[in-house]
Amino acid sequence: MSASHAAEIRRRYLAEAVETSTPAVRLTMLFDRLDHDLRAADAAFAAGSIKEISDTLIHAQEIVLALRDTLRLDVWEGAPRLAALYDFFHSELVSANLAKDRDRAARTAELIGQIGEAFREAAQRSQQEAFSGVA
Repeated sequence: MSASHAAEIRRRYLAEAVETSTPAVRLTMLFDRLDHDLRAADAAFAAGSIKEISDTLIHAQEIVLALRDTLRLDVWEGAPRLAALYDFFHSELVSANLAKDRDRAARTAELIGQIGEAFREAAQRSQQEAFSGVA
């Protein structure tokens, strides 16, 4: 099997995994990828790789915007506050990228990690409750 064929199979598998997952699982997937990007950005800062810093922080910014844009402001009263938090994260990541400020990126990554962990815990509790209701 060629490398390009294997890559295509992997891409299709991941696309199907995302499409068939629950909203809570998709949310945790986004936070997992965001965490991955922010760790990669920190490693790029350590290596002095300007392009990789920029690329990973830009991708992280895109994920934050996707998270914000999926909020349904009319359904949940906490959504506007969470949207404002996502706007703050986006602004901090943009500023960290423009200034190549590793500390700012790290502080933002820490805050994002706390939000991501809260969502992971909520998704896990929700899944456990769903399974206990089936049994």
